[in-house]
Amino acid sequence: MANPKYLIFTGCVIPYRLSSYEISARKVLSKLGVELMEMPDFNCCGYPMDVINHDLMLTLAARNLCIAEKEGLNIMTLCNGCFCSLNETNKALKEDRKLREKINGYLKEVGMEFKGTIEVKHLIYVLSEDLGYEKIKSAVVKPLSKLKVAQHSGCHVVRPAKYVGRDDPENPHTLKNLIRLTGAECLDYVDEAECCGNPIIGVNEEVPFSMAKEKLDHIRAAGAQALITICPFCHIMFDLNQPRIERAFNEKYGLPVLHYTQLLGLAMGFTPEELAVNELRVKPLEILNLIR
Repeated sequence: MANPKYLIFTGCVIPYRLSSYEISARKVLSKLGVELMEMPDFNCCGYPMDVINHDLMLTLAARNLCIAEKEGLNIMTLCNGCFCSLNETNKALKEDRKLREKINGYLKEVGMEFKGTIEVKHLIYVLSEDLGYEKIKSAVVKPLSKLKVAQHSGCHVVRPAKYVGRDDPENPHTLKNLIRLTGAECLDYVDEAECCGNPIIGVNEEVPFSMAKEKLDHIRAAGAQALITICPFCHIMFDLNQPRIERAFNEKYGLPVLHYTQLLGLAMGFTPEELAVNELRVKPLEILNLIR
């Protein structure tokens, strides 16, 4: 059987602010036999524009879909927001003829036409569905059995259910299952499915910081030694902004936040340096010593 092949859609945030996610993802996927092709001339997924102009969001997303159709490959995203925009647009345009004709009218001006011939998948669904749990488990050579972690799936990889339809939006389990394959224990905690707060941070910091603090409180109460994310925006909220949250509420968490691909990479035998663990704001020194 040929190795699965995808166009990788890195989006805007990851290459500029979270290269550790892309670096670790490319490492583990390559070792798992996944072939990633670079997406030529892609543009923003459209997600930030949705609240301003929905048709513009659809057109931006559809242009990316047209590029993938021309290449004849499905898209794999690392970002929950990119998955949301591209997946929802793909399904909406496939199912709604009038909307498809409208957006194709805009695309015609740049010599493109949406046809609906490809699919969009987030990294966790490529891992869980296309590769399968057994293949991933077989790649684990250094089980992280001493580690207790919590997970944060984020919102857009499971919601809205009518567009995603792959996991329980109120009690998602895919990331938990993937974490357990590494040998680490994935702990339950209060309000796991709540938003990190990041979407409104550009307008108001007090509310998202309060939301993130509440989650960090619950994660600490559960006894987790690290938090595992799969979304760049959620990661920024809990890792890069953690010191700011600590100062705002006179708290001290010191909770390392790892991309799932870093956790999996460690279990697959990659070194922390190969997975760009040094780029994390909250340094996971204690857990690295624990799993050595």
